[in-house]
Amino acid sequence: MNFLEVKEVNKIFVNHQALTNVSLSVPEGNIFGLLGPNGAGKTTLIRIINNITLPDSGQIIFNGEPLKPEHVQHIGYLPEERGLYKKMKTGEQALYFAQLRGLKRHEAMKKLKYWFQKFEIESWWNKKVEELSKGMQQKIQFIVTILHEPKLLIFDEPFSGFDPINVNILKQEILNLRDKGSTIIFSTHNMASVEELCDNIALINNSKKVLDGNVQEIKQKFKSNVFDLHFKGNFDKFSASVSANYKIEEIIKENGHTICRTKLLNNTTTNQLISTMLPFGEIVGMNEVIPSVNDIFIRVVESENEKTEN
Repeated sequence: MNFLEVKEVNKIFVNHQALTNVSLSVPEGNIFGLLGPNGAGKTTLIRIINNITLPDSGQIIFNGEPLKPEHVQHIGYLPEERGLYKKMKTGEQALYFAQLRGLKRHEAMKKLKYWFQKFEIESWWNKKVEELSKGMQQKIQFIVTILHEPKLLIFDEPFSGFDPINVNILKQEILNLRDKGSTIIFSTHNMASVEELCDNIALINNSKKVLDGNVQEIKQKFKSNVFDLHFKGNFDKFSASVSANYKIEEIIKENGHTICRTKLLNNTTTNQLISTMLPFGEIVGMNEVIPSVNDIFIRVVESENEKTEN
């Protein structure tokens, strides 16, 4: 079941087309990566989902219903630009935002105590926000975002300002929230995090959705018949014998053997490649090269930009 559906959404700001007929589906209990270059339209779409900006046309379906203002109470939004009041005390501010989200004071205090202990930040309660580092402020903003246990969470560059240890802590909390049933939209330029966390992704470029689907299925779709072969023997003789059926893309020498990245051409099989190599030495191992999300992102965006230029 899809928790959120975006249906043919369009948005124009003066003479700028921010979104063009964008449709996508976010499965319930899923971490959904919303990707794209700067200026592609991601933030506009997030603002529309949050009912901050209205689309010119199209529709947002939230948990089976057309999006209404009251649905916003069930959304937790962590924007890229943080919005804490610098002069307020940390605990006082967290309590204030929790009550804005509809939590009673005693309930909010109980939840805040839990999260402050979990993140080992109890000593920050009476400190002003301006006294905290950017990473510390990020933790407070994260707590405020999830405290009312919203059905939909939207994180825009949530790891900005964090050191690697705190990035891992936050990643684990995001996975825990998913496992407890939250539906999560995750927008970032950190493709390694997308690969690690996301179940599904959509890629927006120049206001249009250009790719979407399950991460693993997309990676399989974009693989290009390239293999890494770990080879011991006379590599120069093998290299000299390579026919038009193979293309050697990269060679790495390490620990007494050669890693040969080879692309198979003309419907050549791996068995044929192995048969070609065996007279010249020993194949220690072989694995297919699966493109990363980062590789796919670059390939698709560059391809779409070339179409636009032509």
